[in-house]
Amino acid sequence: MSGPLVGIRVLELGTLIAAPFAARMLAEFGAEVIKVESPQDGDPLRNWRHLHDGTSLWWYLQARNKKSIAVDMKSPDGVEVIKRLATSADVVIENFRPGALEKLGLGWETLHALNPNLVMVRISGYGQTGPYRNRPGFGAIGEAMGGLRYITGEPGRPPPRVGVSIGDSLASLHGVIGALMALLRVKSGGGGGQVVDVSLVESVFNLMESMVPEYDLFGTVRERTGGSLPGISPSNTYAASDGGYVVIAGNSDPIFRRLMKAIGRDDLGNDTSLHSNQGRVKRNGEIDGAIAAWAQRYTTDEVVSALEAAEVPAGRLYSVADIVADPHYQARGMIQQMTLPDGVAIRAPGIVPKLSETPGEIKWPGPKLGEHSDAVLTDLGYSAGEIAALKTSGAIR
Repeated sequence: MSGPLVGIRVLELGTLIAAPFAARMLAEFGAEVIKVESPQDGDPLRNWRHLHDGTSLWWYLQARNKKSIAVDMKSPDGVEVIKRLATSADVVIENFRPGALEKLGLGWETLHALNPNLVMVRISGYGQTGPYRNRPGFGAIGEAMGGLRYITGEPGRPPPRVGVSIGDSLASLHGVIGALMALLRVKSGGGGGQVVDVSLVESVFNLMESMVPEYDLFGTVRERTGGSLPGISPSNTYAASDGGYVVIAGNSDPIFRRLMKAIGRDDLGNDTSLHSNQGRVKRNGEIDGAIAAWAQRYTTDEVVSALEAAEVPAGRLYSVADIVADPHYQARGMIQQMTLPDGVAIRAPGIVPKLSETPGEIKWPGPKLGEHSDAVLTDLGYSAGEIAALKTSGAIR
């Protein structure tokens, strides 16, 4: 492996989305990620959504660059394997309900005593403390209680969900940020390991901008506003004549004037009462109507081209087919190829962010269940006989 995290060992104890996505990002930038799975069925993600030859395509993406070791963490021998792994690890990432690892004898106090420099990322629905800590929580619940679902959708209609597991992914990103900050402290000699406590709810709430002070000072409860951006004008989604949609953001003062010129409404662009956002918000319906009427006279490509020429931020709504075909995505390496175990090549998302000197890379797709058990245990000092005995007892696979 190459990348800025070469030499960092990560032990992943989670399943499905939040913890595995965080570990995936670390693996893409060179960390050795050892994923622990149940010997019986492995991570449930292996069977989610579209399957190829019995395995989920999502799994091949989410577990790329990782090593799989199948360990029964409910068995005494399995617990000892995890302890030895944690002793050699820099980071442990888990997303069980608070207290679950403690019941197995693998809680923070135990692992920290074995490895004082260990960083432990704990992702859960509500965090490790507080009155809701013991409640089960998925990303969808985080989106609901973090405030995102309430403000999403059209006025007067039930809030929809975002089409991906955004709550889990936001928690993953906060977990990665926390892990790197805690690692920096350890590696710079500033102190020992610590717990990175990540809540799904709080990860969503962290993106809710100025809603709390607006409510506190003015009593404002932000409501659903469809495709528009509340309090910012103009910014909305507009239909073109061919059925496509374009997001147009003309919400800075000079951009607004360029936008009005592009749509043939210099009367609005030259109106001094509209030269500030505050003035435009008061007449947002009029401005929105003018942009919508203009967009409906042209195709999606014509709308985007006209606004690009006017230097107005605009983008058509992309489906995955649009993304894969887009030359900019391709030029930026955001559509890459992975080869599955049976030799079938598939396209997959590239790596974000892009580092100029130590970029991330895709080395292999998600592994078979327990594919690396022997190699990892051998590296930990287990003999061939000990590994065979662990397999016989069912502690590993």
